Amino acid sequence: MISFVEASLAELSIHRIGNKSEEEFYVLSEKSIVIKDLMLSSLLQQYFLGPYEKVNEVYRFMHPNGDLNLNEVYHFAEAIFENGEVFHENSQQLAKYLYDVSGHPKIKSGELYVAYFENVQIEGELHDAIGIFKSETKESYLKVFPEQDGFGLSYEQEAININKLDKGCLIFNTDKEEGYRVAVIDQTNRSAEAVYWKDEFLKLKIRNDSFNQTASVLGVYKNFVTEKLDEEFEISKADKIDLLNRSMKYFKEKESFDLDEFSNEVIGNAEGIESFKNYKKNFEEEFDQPIPDSFDISGAAVKKQARVYKSVLKLDKNFHIYIHGDKELIEKGFDDDKSMNYYKVYFREEQ
Repeated sequence: MISFVEASLAELSIHRIGNKSEEEFYVLSEKSIVIKDLMLSSLLQQYFLGPYEKVNEVYRFMHPNGDLNLNEVYHFAEAIFENGEVFHENSQQLAKYLYDVSGHPKIKSGELYVAYFENVQIEGELHDAIGIFKSETKESYLKVFPEQDGFGLSYEQEAININKLDKGCLIFNTDKEEGYRVAVIDQTNRSAEAVYWKDEFLKLKIRNDSFNQTASVLGVYKNFVTEKLDEEFEISKADKIDLLNRSMKYFKEKESFDLDEFSNEVIGNAEGIESFKNYKKNFEEEFDQPIPDSFDISGAAVKKQARVYKSVLKLDKNFHIYIHGDKELIEKGFDDDKSMNYYKVYFREEQ
């Protein structure tokens, strides 16, 4: 979805953001950097843009009050796109604003890079883009160099691994009225303190396109099967796996999603269908994320969600049964003599 084969780095500003809770301050550079070394420029593009080749989700800027102009990052990005001469000045404003929202004690200090790229491709179109990146993790590297009698060895501490971008966002100069197209990287998004990057600093919402619609329905359905069904129905783990497999089969074979068709073909039970539709509705209301009842299916979203759909039935610590097909070929029972559960599996030949 995102490619930087034709991209070029036009301007770069670097600042340092301290840990506000530790009373560290921010340090602003006085001017932007002109990168003349072609190898350095290539390494920077790989560091900044490389991780986005595997990113499919596209976001938009938003503000809780509904006024995009109140979103600080949107405001500074708009100024840069309209007048490139104010790039560095607005990069300083972005640094100050990031510092202001970095109040959590676990947020790491680090360098903030604000970059202007030309000809970055997203969804088949070339656009200029503003990149905002933060490096927090430093590593040590060994250096081996030739000497007169062999080789010498040294090291460098507090260096940056160009294959590990901690945080970043790309703001594409398109769809301005809707909040631009924004792609995000956050390698610490499993920790509580990471919320500040996407929610407090950037203030983003998912763009409601086919990728996100597909991913949302598959995610909601997975949670419904694995978490909600037990509250209302008596259902075995094998039956749950079968429901998940049938849903994945539907999304892989169909070109478009229809809620009623999906419910009838995959769930096939009136009470279960009603429960799922209520679960979907509650999700939409709780997260303010409406999902239409029909949309085109995104193959990329299906492929991504398939990785987290489990079709493995774990039996104590002795056996794992992988269920990929007809549920009718597996039966569950209880052996009175052994006082243990068992599964009976039917098959035609070993492979």
